Amino acid sequence: MHAVPTMTPPSQHSAAKFQAHIKGIKHITNHEKDPEEIKIENFIGFARVPLGLAGPLHIRAPDGVEKDVCAPMATTEAAMIASCCRGSKAFNMGGGTEFHVLSQGMSRSPAFRFDSPREACLFARRIHDYESEIATVAESTSRYVRFRGIVPHVIGSWAHVVFRYVCGDAAGQNMVSFATEAACTWLMQSTLASDFQIRDFCEEGQMSSEKKASWGHVTTARGVEVIAWGKLSDAVCRSVFKCSTETLYQVMRVGQEGNFRNGQHGHNIDVSNVLAAIFIATGQDAACVADASWSQLTMEYDQTTRDLQLSLYFPSLPVGVIGGGTSYDTQQEGLQIIQCAGPGLKEQFAGFIACFALALDLSTAASVATNTFAGSHAKMAHGRSDHRQRAKI
Repeated sequence: MHAVPTMTPPSQHSAAKFQAHIKGIKHITNHEKDPEEIKIENFIGFARVPLGLAGPLHIRAPDGVEKDVCAPMATTEAAMIASCCRGSKAFNMGGGTEFHVLSQGMSRSPAFRFDSPREACLFARRIHDYESEIATVAESTSRYVRFRGIVPHVIGSWAHVVFRYVCGDAAGQNMVSFATEAACTWLMQSTLASDFQIRDFCEEGQMSSEKKASWGHVTTARGVEVIAWGKLSDAVCRSVFKCSTETLYQVMRVGQEGNFRNGQHGHNIDVSNVLAAIFIATGQDAACVADASWSQLTMEYDQTTRDLQLSLYFPSLPVGVIGGGTSYDTQQEGLQIIQCAGPGLKEQFAGFIACFALALDLSTAASVATNTFAGSHAKMAHGRSDHRQRAKI
């Protein structure tokens, strides 16, 4: 069950067998990159996604350093970057945004099979006794991975064991896979396999919820746990958004109530737009937007000053500044633009993403409050000043 299928390296694929399928295709295949340097199979070219800059957004880091930051965003959606720029402008007029990183982690969750729940329960009770040995084996696979413990769960005759790590500046999904596989292989080859009567194991029992939304990502960080916030005065709100902070607050609360009634996962306006766009531009695993999309937008309105403070909390942002897709030239330039290229900048990168997501949420909420949401999209996407000029149905 734990055998890994043999994969054919990209260099061994024959491009000739795909010629009939890409006949007439020009833009995708027009490139000068050596196929041997590309880390995907059946490589034929590049999908060019429009890339724009949002910002600048003034951001204060936990160490007190303040920066004006622009974010590269790869997207085909019109109006999104313009809206993010508008939100950035409003926050800048109020002093900018700030972020703090609370924790980080990465996980993998193998499952071990037993003859009955009895053996699975005994295993779950005693596996903690061997955490030091597991740590030694797991950490031997990389100089960056650090073992942080295990959490066993018994489901029927299986013991699902969540292995937790931190992974330096990498997002770490592959890193923890290698570390956990090594630890499981050691366990199965040791006398513990017979002592615990382990029959078999699989490398992932789906309790890590990689590339899937889950409550587990909310309770325990699988990525970077970060919160960003900023303040908006009534004067700035009226100047930039043409509405009062009280009106904006009320509309955002209405949206929150609708969110609860609809049973949505977390509460935000449209943070996935920023996540997907920055992920693609900077070489993150785009599918991990599913992991990262849970966030909690909190609105606090001061009746006396009429200031509106907004905060956005992400329990799990699985991002990295080294490894994976960050190694490509274009994505390295994206990280340079957002001032997060190089070691030691992973937490800053997560914080910057959270701040830009907050800026977009602010602006989008304001467009809803002023009933300009549909019109702005029509104007940006179709070049129309009035979306009502469309042909009548």
